[in-house]
Amino acid sequence: MPTPSMVNIASRTPTTQAAYRISNAFDLRLKQAAANSAPLSIDNNLDSTRPSLAFNFITKSVIGAGVQPVTSDVMIGCGHTRAKGQPQCRPDMGQAIGCEYARVCECMELASVDEKRLKPEERALFERGDYATLPKRFPYQASNPPVLQSFYLDSRAPIYECNPNCNCGPVCKTRCVQRGRQVPLEIFKTENRGWGLRCPENLRRGQFIDTYVGEIITSAEADRREALAGPGTGKASYFYSLDKFVDDDLLDEDCYVVDGEFMGNVTRFINHSCEPNCRQYTVSYNKWDRKVYELAFFAWQNIPANTELTFDYMDREGGQEEESLSKEEISEVQKCRCGAKKCRGRLWY
Repeated sequence: MPTPSMVNIASRTPTTQAAYRISNAFDLRLKQAAANSAPLSIDNNLDSTRPSLAFNFITKSVIGAGVQPVTSDVMIGCGHTRAKGQPQCRPDMGQAIGCEYARVCECMELASVDEKRLKPEERALFERGDYATLPKRFPYQASNPPVLQSFYLDSRAPIYECNPNCNCGPVCKTRCVQRGRQVPLEIFKTENRGWGLRCPENLRRGQFIDTYVGEIITSAEADRREALAGPGTGKASYFYSLDKFVDDDLLDEDCYVVDGEFMGNVTRFINHSCEPNCRQYTVSYNKWDRKVYELAFFAWQNIPANTELTFDYMDREGGQEEESLSKEEISEVQKCRCGAKKCRGRLWY
């Protein structure tokens, strides 16, 4: 309990002093988070506030209790597993950059088949679902900066990158997301939607922005945390389900959840829009791990500098239809303030 002396001092201390210290503390955390990557900044010309300090910046997701990802020591790297006499990925491919040809890269084994390049004798293999030796779609264009191929942007197919056990080096063309954020980002105070995120540079369609990171927890733990928050509190949710492969035969258990509430990076400040300029994509460094993978944000269109970055919180892949709600349910749903011409009117449905 505070002593009378402490209460007396608190009553005479101006709140501006506390605001100043909070501001400095957050700015320091932001600077530390950008120590090994592109700059991070914050801008607030509306008031003197800063985001909550009950949050820590991390660069990689933290594995929670009960979560069991496939460890790197059992990952299969490209350039090792092809049978003798079979073509394989080599580190000297593509001007010594490596992994030039997706057909022979083991990391691309489960990637989408490039149907246009199928030879007549390969069509039967494709129709049987035997994709191992078929030509695959390479994920990135060899440009500066690298951008995601239009096929992946539009189809939302999983993106496979090389891993630590591969023969290729750090400059391999597939290693885009794992090299981390390469663009500067700025947290800024919006007029009616709290904090938002923008990039002070022009972004190209298909350009990688950053990943969504946090605590990777079990679905049971996510349910427990949600129950603790209580219904109708209006509390922001930072849950992101790793459910890309939930209908896959290889995944018959509950999926894991990424919780970015107490630890994460600047992507937790990306606001919703019914007409977003960014989208989230599944990026895997281990083709056999269907439960733990990266959630990567790419520019869905060319984005001019200092434009707010947004994505659809209820993004539905695979042509899923919008859920129908009753009048009572709609009244409890948070209203959307994205301002888009085709705004659905509600944030969650």
